[in-house]
Amino acid sequence: MKKDYKKWHNKKTYLNNDKKRVFFHEREIWFAYVGENIGYEQDGSSKDFMRPIIILKKFNNQILWGLPLTKGPKKEKPYYYSFVFKSGIKSVAILSQIKLIDAKRLRYKTGDIKEDEFDTLKEKIRRLLA
Repeated sequence: MKKDYKKWHNKKTYLNNDKKRVFFHEREIWFAYVGENIGYEQDGSSKDFMRPIIILKKFNNQILWGLPLTKGPKKEKPYYYSFVFKSGIKSVAILSQIKLIDAKRLRYKTGDIKEDEFDTLKEKIRRLLA
């Protein structure tokens, strides 16, 4: 499928110039404008290029590390972490695609990952980076 970078560029221009930053915390799950990306980088879906992400690390009120989520079945390998946060729906964090994100990309909060699961997720990230 051919990607529409022009449409994404228009959306990104709006986000940069006009969108206000929202207040967020670590462990929260937000829908974020992640965009139309290159190759195997995780894209946003829908007309707004959004995808759910976990707020892994808050550096300040402007930037964070986010992990994109998918519902697709993935094997429990070092690059994925599966968990359930809403009505039995399995979500998978794609650890290899950690991304620095400006808070202007955040659209709306959809939930939180449980503390114990968040601790396990952070430990998997540590092992991945070691």
